[in-house]
Amino acid sequence: MDFLILAILIAIGSYALTSRDQRQRIATLGSHLSQYQIEKLMETVTQGYLRALGEKDLARQEQIWALLNTSEAQLAEQFKRFASEFAKAGTEQTRVSKIAIALPYADTLFPSATFDLRKVFAIHAQGIARAADTATTTSAKDKAFTMSAELFLMQHTCHWFCKSKTVASARMMARHQTTYAQLVAAVSPETRKAYCSLVDA
Repeated sequence: MDFLILAILIAIGSYALTSRDQRQRIATLGSHLSQYQIEKLMETVTQGYLRALGEKDLARQEQIWALLNTSEAQLAEQFKRFASEFAKAGTEQTRVSKIAIALPYADTLFPSATFDLRKVFAIHAQGIARAADTATTTSAKDKAFTMSAELFLMQHTCHWFCKSKTVASARMMARHQTTYAQLVAAVSPETRKAYCSLVDA
């Protein structure tokens, strides 16, 4: 009985510490993101892709693709600025645990099993910029596919930082019916190589 009570107390304490850490992480990321319109532009771009792909009139479809170029460029520029600004954050605020589940102080207790969020955001900024560059893609559909993958992987990174890799992957599956492995495979080769090298994916 004493062991059971102790186990319950440890579980409650662990949950409380983990929840506090996650709230701090959400606040840290939110304070930086609030200065930009990245989420709004992401919605504009991804919804625009769906409209373009669902449009049967080719002339209208081309018009939608052309209009999206501006939003893509704005998104790439804003995320570049965000990543540059976030790079100024302290190391203690930007370590992310590679352990799949959330554990209190995991990033501090196991520093070798962490990666630097600032470096990952720099990789995402480069990937989004490449995807937005029409000269690097063969078609509007290819561009939409690559850009979507780059954006969703960046979103996965944000959720990983705020919660855990397991939660981030579950959210990706629920929202986009895409596994983490599929997402990593869908980004540009340059992004995939740099990203996997950093997070050991």
